[in-house]
Amino acid sequence: MSKPDFNLLITLDVLLAEGSVARAARRLRLSPSAMSRALARLRETTGDPLLVRAGRGLVPTPRALELRERVGRLVQDAESVLRPAEKLNLKQLVRTFTLRTSEGFVENFGAGLIARVGEEAPGVRLCFVQKPNKESAPLRDGTVDLETGVVGETTGPEVRAQALFRDRFIGVVRKGHPLSRGEITLSRYVTGRHICVSRRGLDRGPIDDALKPFGLQREIVTIVGGFSTALALARTSDLIATVPERHTGNLRAGMHSFPLPVSTSEITVSLLWHPRLDADPAHRWLRGCVRDTCAEQLTESSTKGTSK
Repeated sequence: MSKPDFNLLITLDVLLAEGSVARAARRLRLSPSAMSRALARLRETTGDPLLVRAGRGLVPTPRALELRERVGRLVQDAESVLRPAEKLNLKQLVRTFTLRTSEGFVENFGAGLIARVGEEAPGVRLCFVQKPNKESAPLRDGTVDLETGVVGETTGPEVRAQALFRDRFIGVVRKGHPLSRGEITLSRYVTGRHICVSRRGLDRGPIDDALKPFGLQREIVTIVGGFSTALALARTSDLIATVPERHTGNLRAGMHSFPLPVSTSEITVSLLWHPRLDADPAHRWLRGCVRDTCAEQLTESSTKGTSK
C-alpha cells in the first residue's frame, strides 16, 4: 500500500473551510486548475466527491461534513508540532489580534484592555470587529483570534470557553423619565414604550418570554441590533432600554437604572477561542489580559456602587 500524501490534508482543510475551489486556490496561492487537480486527487483518495455543485456554488457532502472538524484538528496539531517553542518576550512581540465582540463590550472594557496590552506589549495591536451572529466559523478559519459572548446553540462544539462574568438584565431610562421616580411595578414597566435589542431583527426576547405567563406584553416601538444603540436612544427619548447590567456599566453614566419587576435568567459572558490556539503563549497571555481587565473593572464598579 502506497503512503498517503499528507500535503492533501492541508488542501482538504482549506477546501472544506472555503467551500470554493477559487477561494481555496487564492488562500493556498495556487492556480484554479492546480486546485481542481488537487480536488480530483482528494476525491480519488477518499472515495467521495466531497464538494458537489448546487446552483452556482459547491456544497459539502455528508462525508465532507464528517471530515471537516477532524481534518482541521489534524492540520492544527501538525502545525503546532513543527512550530519551534519560543519563550514569550512581550516587549518584543509584534502581532495583531482580532477580537470579535459586541459594541457594548468594547465601549465598556476596550479602553482598559488596550491600556493594559500597550503597557505590557507595545508591539501588539488589537483589532475589534463586529459580531453580527454567534457562528463559530471566524474562530474556526482563523480570521478571529478571540471572541466574547454567551455560548449558544450555534457555538461550535470544539470551541473553548471560559466564563468572564455573570450578568442580569435591568431597565434603563433617561434622567427625569417617569420611571426614574417611585416604585417600578410590573404595570408601570409594561405600559411604557420599549426598545427591543435583537441582532436578527426579532421583535421579542427573554423579557417578553418572562412577561407571557402574566398575560402581559410590552409595546415594542423600535428594534435595534445592539445594547449601546438602545442606550443611546433611551438617553434622548422616553423609550425604555433593557440591557445587561455589568456589560454596559460605563455606557449608562448619567442615566437611571432599575431592577426589572419580572424575573429573568442570568447570562454568562464567556471568552471563546479555537483549540488550535490553546497552547500559543501570546494567545494565552492575551486571554489573561481580557480576564484580568474584566475582573478589575467590575470590582471597581462594584466598589463605587457600594460607596454611594
